[in-house]
Amino acid sequence: MGRLECEFEAFVLNGIPILKRALVVIHAIGKLALARRVGTNDLEFSALPVLPGASPDACLLPVRDAPEKQLLKGVSRSFYLSLRLLPRPMRGAACLGYLLARTSDTLADSAVVSAETRLLCLDWFSHALSGEEEPPRWPIPVLNALAEPQERALLEASGDLFAWLQRLPAAEAQLVREVVAIIIGGQKLDLERFGAATGALPVSLTDDAALEDYAWRVAGCVGAFWTKLGFLTLGARFSAQPAEPLIMRGIAYGKGLQLVNILRDLPADLSAGRCYLPLADPHDTHGLLDVRGRWIGRAGEWVGEGFAYADALVSRRLRVASVLPAMIARETLALLRNGGPDALESSIKVPRSRVYLALLRAFIGQTR
Repeated sequence: MGRLECEFEAFVLNGIPILKRALVVIHAIGKLALARRVGTNDLEFSALPVLPGASPDACLLPVRDAPEKQLLKGVSRSFYLSLRLLPRPMRGAACLGYLLARTSDTLADSAVVSAETRLLCLDWFSHALSGEEEPPRWPIPVLNALAEPQERALLEASGDLFAWLQRLPAAEAQLVREVVAIIIGGQKLDLERFGAATGALPVSLTDDAALEDYAWRVAGCVGAFWTKLGFLTLGARFSAQPAEPLIMRGIAYGKGLQLVNILRDLPADLSAGRCYLPLADPHDTHGLLDVRGRWIGRAGEWVGEGFAYADALVSRRLRVASVLPAMIARETLALLRNGGPDALESSIKVPRSRVYLALLRAFIGQTR
């Protein structure tokens, strides 16, 4: 079985029928054609670890997940696929960074808990992240306020995540601490801005700079982290381009992904009194549609940086892992553009089938 087939098969074992049919098409392409798609740099990284006693085609067997993989699967959807694709040297710090950021996000978003309590929890989490205090034991009311069992499991695993952080190489751990600290700062600012907001008395951001700053704090910094981690762990195997221009491109890409999330979640945020778009009166439907259209255009520009970012990476696995969120964001933006005024009433979501189809297209190089 070709390496491309093996890697893709590992993702569709628990997938949907359309992907299994798509895999048949990949088989039909033939091993020779597939081999031509795989550069020598790609061969440095194995697809997935082979289980003890497994057959040579172990990639066809269900993969036994470690606890951290179960956490990732429980709290993410498309980004889990990107993390699984990363070369092994990058994967640990990237996964841990995501889980820690997702933990703080869970604390910040527990709407039935008061804003004051959530800010206090974020302070505890921040102090543990910096090493000033032991990992917090979350109050039972905070845990009971979580509607999703996967989110409760994530919070209950905080001690394990901080222990994992201690085991990381020092330089990788520092990058994780830096990016999660920036994200927590953005989440705290969010609570301070919108803590008293309601659907009847909404609060909006003041200007474009405030929105760009927020997008940097909660996502643009992740683009910088991803790039710095890549150069730290892989060196020239990450990219042949200079680090600084690629970092700036990664920042724009991350901001674009966050802006897509903001635009997608606009109806739910408005109902809770939060308007991330800079607008004097969030109840002004015409004004809201106008500013929404302008930021859809900006999001398209920033997401476009993600495709150029992925093209600059050396290995196919890195390119697929990095471009997949851009492909999904592009589909989301298309749905938003076509939504019209109705898009202010209900959120849109790219179907799971389209997510996995994007993964297939990324594997075979059809990203544009």
